[in-house]
Parts: sequence; structure tokens; C-alpha cells
Amino acid sequence: MRRATTTPALAALVLAATAVGLTGCTGAGGTASSSTSTSAASASSQPSTPSTQSASGAGLAAVPGVVKEVEPSVVTIQTPIGLGSGVVYRSDGTLVTDAHVVEDQQKHPYSTVQVQFADGSQTQAKVTGADNVSDVAVLKVNRTGLPTPKYASASPEVGSLTVVIGSPLGLDETVTAGIVSALHRNMPPSSESPQGGIDLLQTDAPISPGNSGGAVADASGDVVGLSEAYLPPTSGAVAIGFVTPASTVTSVADQLLSSGTVKHAALGIVPTDITAQIAQRFGLPTTAGALVIDVTPQGPADKGGVKPGDIITEFAGTKVTDVTDLLAALRKQDPGQAVSLTVRRGGSSQTLSVTLGNLAQQQ
Repeated sequence: MRRATTTPALAALVLAATAVGLTGCTGAGGTASSSTSTSAASASSQPSTPSTQSASGAGLAAVPGVVKEVEPSVVTIQTPIGLGSGVVYRSDGTLVTDAHVVEDQQKHPYSTVQVQFADGSQTQAKVTGADNVSDVAVLKVNRTGLPTPKYASASPEVGSLTVVIGSPLGLDETVTAGIVSALHRNMPPSSESPQGGIDLLQTDAPISPGNSGGAVADASGDVVGLSEAYLPPTSGAVAIGFVTPASTVTSVADQLLSSGTVKHAALGIVPTDITAQIAQRFGLPTTAGALVIDVTPQGPADKGGVKPGDIITEFAGTKVTDVTDLLAALRKQDPGQAVSLTVRRGGSSQTLSVTLGNLAQQQ
């Protein structure tokens, strides 16, 4: 899974390549403007699929109206290392985007970033808060009266229309469309996303580098989430993108604005998946579960009796087959909540009770 950000150098390269492509196809010289709006068919290297041609509900006929409604609220964000997108959250100058859009390579947020609005005007934005667990950040610009979209409070239906608006490869105001392919997708942790991705929407609307943090809207023009990541074609994927749901965005943004931090339940362990090689090397009886390789001293798990080498097979009533299952179950809990977990230790299983901590207090 790749985060949908892009670098200025890559954006310039693609713009140049686009200009050459236009020359070759039209027989006349030309340049690609960064403000050119691109349709779903021309924005993706993938051929149109039946789903993009027959989106449920209002279908593609609704896209122009959605664009007219939402596009004025979408911005382009530039940092020293890349480009991304964002969306107006409040008319008082508050914007939201993905945390990774406004962070450096060490995952530290910049103090300020450059923002370009849909009308072409630019200004500096202060990064007021970022949450790496949900990958949501809040920015503030010195402007008022900004056009503010409506953020959906409920999950969209599978098969319903999605309209993605952002700045892939620096091509601001680019529009692609598709459908909601699935709900509640969980992505495993990776070097780009140490916390993994939990409870994401999946869409087949093309998402490219630079879309990160941009709006994903439904047929009514409500923002259902922010573009988060995509599986590149080199992985064998065809049009598989992921979106942070609006409910997550609004909850995290409101917490960042009110307190500067976000509450996430913490277990206080370092887990890993159990590969066949790990199971063989350490004589483990199964590859199912999350193997505990470290426990934070005096942390929630330590106080609850969890030990390194334990295999967590159930957490808060949810079966755990791998680390992604564990993180997804943990994300649904609140700090201070007492939960039960089942661990396999040696040749037997036992159930322990753990009072969860607050991740923000342990960072």
C-alpha cells in the first residue's frame, strides 16, 4: 500500500511527460497546465471498468454537480518534500488533510506548509495538530468565509458513487470517479504506516500520488472521507484505493482542535505476525494470533500479566488471527476500559484482564 503523496520533482516530470503525450496525440505542441481538470477516464492509466460506468444511485451523471459543490473546498498542499491535498473543515480557515502529507520523513509535522486554494490564491498554513494513528492532521490559515462542504456522518453504501478530487502529481483540481468497493478495510502496519490502516473505505476511483488528504465525495456532494492510499499496479492491483472515513476525520479533527491530542487506547506491547519461519524457529504451536515480542514495563499489558512470548488469540471478544486483527479490535476500545484477552502461553491458554492506557500519554 502506498500513500498518495508526490514530490515536486516527480510532479514536474509527470507534467513534462504529459506535455509530450499531448503533442504526440494531437499533432500540435502544448503544455499541461497544473489547473487542468482531468476526468476519470484520462486521469488513470487503468481502462474504464464496468463499475465506473454504472455507479449505483445517481451514477456518473451526478459527477459535474458534485464537482461544482465540493471542488471550491479542496486545496493543494506543498511541503519541502512533497505535494498533497486537503479540504476546508471550517469556514474560519480550518483545513483537514492526512497527517503524512504535512510530515517530514521522520514523521514529524512541519510547523507551516504552503496551501493553494481552488481560485489559485496561495498562503501559509500552520499545522495545528497531527495524529499518526488515524493519519489525520488539522491546518489553520488566516482566512475566513471559506466554502465548507458537508461531512457525512454515516458510512456510504457499497456500490454507491465516489468522486475523488485532489492534486495528483501536482495536477490540481483533478477529478476521478468510481464506486465504494468495500467498507471496514484494515491494512497491516508498514514502514510508511507503522500503525496500519484501520476501518478504511475501499474505492475503485483512481487515486494517485498527490491525492492524499483530498476529498472523496458521494453523489449528494457530502464528503465521505479523505484519500489515504492505493495499491500500485506493480502489486498486481487494478484500481484499489483507500479512504479515511469522514466519521474518523471529524472525530480526530475535533479532538485536535479542542485539546491538541487524540485519545487512543494503548495496550503497551510490541506485537508481530507469526510466520511459518518464526513458528518453526521458536517451536510455536500455531501461526494464528499476534505474538508479543516486547511488553512496556508498568504498562497496561504488563500490569495485566501479559508476557513476551505470549500469543494473543482473542481480544475484547474478537478472534485475533494476526496483528491487523489485534489493532482493529484495540482501535474500537477507549482508554481506561477493562478488556479481556486470551493468550496462549506454552501448551495452555489463559484469559487475562487488562485496563487499557492512553496512547497519547505514552508517546
